[in-house]
Amino acid sequence: MISHGKSIKIFSGNANQKLAQDIADILEVPLGDSKVGRFSDGEICVDINETVRGIDAFIIQSTNEPVNDNLMELLIMIDAFKRASAGRITAVIPYYGYARQDRKAKARDPITAKLVADLLTAAGADRILTMDLHAAQIQGYFDIPVDHLLGVPILGKYFAQNGFDQRDDVVVVSPDLGSVTRARKFADRIHAPIAIIDKRRPKPNVSEIMHVIGDIKDKTCILIDDMIDTAGTITNGANALVKMGAKDVYACCTHAVLSGPAIERINESVIKKLIMLNTIDLPESKNSDKFKILSVAPVFAEAIRRIYEEISVSKLFD
Repeated sequence: MISHGKSIKIFSGNANQKLAQDIADILEVPLGDSKVGRFSDGEICVDINETVRGIDAFIIQSTNEPVNDNLMELLIMIDAFKRASAGRITAVIPYYGYARQDRKAKARDPITAKLVADLLTAAGADRILTMDLHAAQIQGYFDIPVDHLLGVPILGKYFAQNGFDQRDDVVVVSPDLGSVTRARKFADRIHAPIAIIDKRRPKPNVSEIMHVIGDIKDKTCILIDDMIDTAGTITNGANALVKMGAKDVYACCTHAVLSGPAIERINESVIKKLIMLNTIDLPESKNSDKFKILSVAPVFAEAIRRIYEEISVSKLFD
């Protein structure tokens, strides 16, 4: 399948090795022979057990929990490949951690999303491949090319295949004002109207429902967000929708961070099913009967192929 140019090799850190293997299988290339371990004092060590001189290297590593360990693994791997004379290094980051710290929300706040971008560039990454950044403008924090993939087409395809695009009682609901564009794009794919939950967040990871803009009475609602962390926003939103007359509530997201009380909140909520993508490897302890996990491997594999063959990546979403 790989037709020209330098050889392509896929490597993985410890964050999501199953996804890396799935991507390599689709591309019909073996997963690179590397190992990321720890010294006795906890420092990270990287062993690359094959030559990488002149290759097109793709390092797959989400920066989810433990965020700092996974980020350091990625940085050290990039440095190792740079010093081993890899031809081009692409950091494939399905979930980009620290993306929520993208601006100064109050005095003396850091802008950590920019700091992480600088670290990746300084380590030696030549380009970034990621999916559904919390804020699209983070692409501009990098001085290297960024290919930004979208999760909405995968989620939209799932709901369309399950007949939601043929129903007239479906409403796509944005959980806040910041997710309206994503909700509209998703709604276009299943030919549904949108509604918006207007909420005020008094402090981080705490949300308070205000009111719903749009008609949701006797409707099947689909809540969509880029990530679900403590699940307060999505579960409070779902409960508010039912109180206001919604018939059923589904939820979907790209990144299932699911920290703190998230699993308990989702299991106890009125959400019928939560559809998520596997940008973050969900441990068995966090699984639930309400979850449906869809794979991003085909999209990332196709994007990697297009980057390697130097053809348009944006055509994936036309």
